[in-house]
Amino acid sequence: MNGIGWIMAIIIGALAGWIAEKIMHADHGLLTNIILGILGAVILNALLGLLLGFQTAGILGSLIAGVAGACLLIWGYRMAKGRA
Repeated sequence: MNGIGWIMAIIIGALAGWIAEKIMHADHGLLTNIILGILGAVILNALLGLLLGFQTAGILGSLIAGVAGACLLIWGYRMAKGRA
């Protein structure tokens, strides 16, 4: 979440986690949504930087990266638990 403040990162992370929760039909709390959204954006931006050489920027880019990354994290967790 490059270029935005901590408060905005938390807000975007919460929104991204909530959207991912709805997409993946999961049931998490607010704190988990925030963590999933922020970690998802960080992980997806790192992967984009390594594979394609660019990262998302701004509020919309961070939101999209957060949602996609959080969905990947939820999917990975389910795969590890064996209930994909």
